[in-house]
Amino acid sequence: MAHGDITHVEFPADDPERARNFYAEAFGWRFRAMEDFPDYYLFETAAGREGLGGAVGRRGRSAGERVRNFVTVDSIDETLPRIEQLGGSVVEPRAEVPGQGWYAVVADTEGNELGLWEDLRI
Repeated sequence: MAHGDITHVEFPADDPERARNFYAEAFGWRFRAMEDFPDYYLFETAAGREGLGGAVGRRGRSAGERVRNFVTVDSIDETLPRIEQLGGSVVEPRAEVPGQGWYAVVADTEGNELGLWEDLRI
C-alpha cells in the first residue's frame, strides 16, 4: 500500500463473536484470530488479500469506541506532527504490532478518528 491508501477498517463490537457471525453470514467475510491480541479478529472479504480487509475487536478494549478506517503512511513519526499542525489531534500514540508494523490513532478537525498504519520495513 502507498502513503494515503486506506489499508483496513476496524469495527468495534460489544460481542465480537456475534459480530463475526453477522459479517460472515451477511457478506461471506472470513475471520481469523490475531495472535497476541485477544478479542481481535482479522477479516478478509471475498476478494481476499486483494480487497479491503480489517478487523472486529471488543469495543473499548481491543478496538476503539467507533468504526475506524486505517490509512497507510510512510512514517507515523513524521505524520503525527503534521496532523497536529493541521488542527487534528493524537488519540493514541504510536504503538507496535510485533512483526507487522506500527499504528497510531488520530482525530481529524471534525472529531472523526482515523488509524494510521506503518508497515514493518523488511
